[in-house]
Formats: sequence, C-alpha cells, structure tokens
Amino acid sequence: MDINLIGVPLKYGCDRDGAQLGPATLRENGIIDIIKKNGHDVHDMGDIYIPYVVSEDKYKDHPKMKYLNTVAEVNSNLANNVYCSLKGQSFPFIIGGDHALGAGSIAGASKFFKNMAVIWIDAHGDINTYETSPSGNIHGMPLAASMNVGHPALTNIYYDGIKVIPQNVYILGGRDIDSGEFALADELNLNMYTMDIVRERGLDNVLEEIVEKIKASNVDGVHISFDIDVLDSSLVPGTGTPVAGGFSIEEGKEIFTTLLGEKFITSMDFVELNPKIDNEDKRTTKNCIEMLEHIFSTMHN
Repeated sequence: MDINLIGVPLKYGCDRDGAQLGPATLRENGIIDIIKKNGHDVHDMGDIYIPYVVSEDKYKDHPKMKYLNTVAEVNSNLANNVYCSLKGQSFPFIIGGDHALGAGSIAGASKFFKNMAVIWIDAHGDINTYETSPSGNIHGMPLAASMNVGHPALTNIYYDGIKVIPQNVYILGGRDIDSGEFALADELNLNMYTMDIVRERGLDNVLEEIVEKIKASNVDGVHISFDIDVLDSSLVPGTGTPVAGGFSIEEGKEIFTTLLGEKFITSMDFVELNPKIDNEDKRTTKNCIEMLEHIFSTMHN
C-alpha cells in the first residue's frame, strides 16, 4: 500500500502542552521503518504548519472556544493534504497532535468520497459544541462539526456543510461522555457503542455489527479516527485525558484486525500521544509503537 504520513503537531485543541510532540516522537521511535518493513511504500509529507498563539489569546476568536481560528486554519490545511493524498491514490495516515485534527481529516476525505463512513474510536464522544462543552477545548468537538453541528468556523472547514451523515458515524469505546453529547447522540440516532455496551455484548459481536452496517450502507470510503485514550488509562498515562476501564492492547489489536481485514478503510488518524506527560518507562510511547506495528502489519495492499 502507498501511504502518505502526515504529521499534525497540534496542541491548541486540547489546550495542554506536549500533544504537539506526538508526531516527532513517533518518527523518532521508527514509524517510518515500521511502515516499510510491513511491505508498504511510505512518503513522509512532513508536518502541517501550526501558527504560534500566546495562551492569553486563547479566547480571542470566541468566548467559549479556545484558539478557534487557528484550529480551523490548521484543519483546512490538513483537509487539503488528505484530499490530495486520496486523489493521488495514497492512503493518508495522520499522526497527532490532539483530536481536533479529526475535523480536517474527515473534511478532506469527504471531499473525495461521495458517501463516507467514520469510525471514531475514543474514550470520548467528541460531539460537543461550544454550547455543551464544559471546557471549551475544540478536541471535544470535531465529530459534531463533521456532522454539521456546531459553530460555522468548524462545520465549514475546507468546504461548507456536512461532511458525514450521522447514520454513517460509529463511536466505539466511549466511557466519558458529557450529557450534551448523549443528548445529541439520541437526537441523531448515532451508532454509539460505549464500553458498557461492548462489555455487555462482547467486542467481537460489536465489531461484527459495525462491519455489517458499513457493508450495507453503500459507502465508498471509511475513515478511522483512533484516539489512544480509548485504551485503558494504565496503558496510556501519556495522553491528555486518560480514562479507566478502557480496551486492553489485545482488544485494540482485535479492533484493527477486524476493521483493516475488511479492506474498506481508506484513511486514518492516530492521535493524542503526549510524550511530555508519559511516565519514566515511556509506557505510552511503547504501547503506541506496538499498536502501530500491528496496524501496518494488518493493512492489506
């Protein structure tokens, strides 16, 4: 497979220093060699440019959203990179950086595909808006924006309007969902598989249902957005918002074995590694590398 690696050293969506170091850390720990040794061609496209903004200006663009215009601009540039990768018949693999970048990945992919699906694998729903967000951090809003819910600066990234219809959105692994997010999920009748549902029904059964629904939906592209905090907090201390009760490494691998094995995944995010808050043995980075080894060994040409 021809893979375009796109770094997005973004911290403004989570408003926590260190997330911007994720792409460099993954490169330093051999992501390029991992991709190559698993039989893929890789083109490192470098990093999306991130403007510098002083923290005192975080609410300059909006009273309830931090760094709004900067996050929107970065996402628009990312979207164009993703779109160009797909036009060039490459697989865009985006490394973050915080999860606000998901809005740009989806915008770029959705311009290329006529009817795409999104599998959002995350401890959080990321379907807040400035009206429901308790923090004002935009990394909790990108999936809502992709469904055309929220502020126009986010819903109109790259091009105006909806990027993915709600029935083609699948949220997997959520266990720290805000009340406003549950309300939106009910209103839009989202395919939301919280950890409670996963534990009750079994991961294999949930994955089988997601695959069946996607196959029945006539989509022409599928984007995976993987936030490492979907793994249990003991495995990823070096992420901005770790949550207990998450997936094990083996369950994470099962997710990718199943989804990538279907050969319908067309782009992917890997986000929220924060090396600055990792523990002394670099557990988070090591577990990320183990996950990436599995992902690229499972990808099919």
